[in-house]
Amino acid sequence: MKEKGFRCEKCHHGLCTSRVPIFFSLNADEHRRISDLVVHKHYEKNELIFMEGDSLGSLIIIHYGKVKAYRYTPDGKEQILYIFTDGDFLGEKNILRKQMATYNAEALEDTEVCVIRREPFQRMLLEYPEISLKIAEELCERLEKLETMVQSLGTKDVESRVSMLLLEFAKKFGREHPKGKLIELPLSREGIANYIGVTRETVSRKFSLLQKDGIIELIGNRKVILLDETALERSI
Repeated sequence: MKEKGFRCEKCHHGLCTSRVPIFFSLNADEHRRISDLVVHKHYEKNELIFMEGDSLGSLIIIHYGKVKAYRYTPDGKEQILYIFTDGDFLGEKNILRKQMATYNAEALEDTEVCVIRREPFQRMLLEYPEISLKIAEELCERLEKLETMVQSLGTKDVESRVSMLLLEFAKKFGREHPKGKLIELPLSREGIANYIGVTRETVSRKFSLLQKDGIIELIGNRKVILLDETALERSI
């Protein structure tokens, strides 16, 4: 991990805070004031950002890249909880009430994050209470996603879970393509299986069936073109 001390104005993407949903309500001057608090850190692919039980003391914002949040089950199997990407944040539990990290976070690709330490961040919340509301909204959305995932594990057949995940990835990582929507999968087949509680073979079989039905087109191992989103929704 490399730490960079430059301010956001020096970053080739511009002000990091302007890309983060919880800061969208702020004006340009307020963005600059908050950006003064930021320290940039770079993580290589597969590098741990923090581990379960760590005391972070910072809010971590994904400037660019992808990060997986995961735990290990009692039998030692990896269970992926969430995939974070540009504009997402993590570490909020520790920074709001000094709670230890409840999961591990690992860079899925070369990733740069913006870090705001606990004390200045808490002062910022007092100055801009609307940010607290934005954080609460984001956390509620994450909780709803986790509840939906837990429910699907108990009520959806395993192949439907693959369709649900593709729709989630299409929403978060998809971009327009002449044939439909191009999705760069952030996880391998094994990672997808760990995320939704199925076997790798089930993921591969479902992908093959969806391609045969003309709903998706597979490009190598990590790219999918969603040809018919409506048909995918009906397959759930």
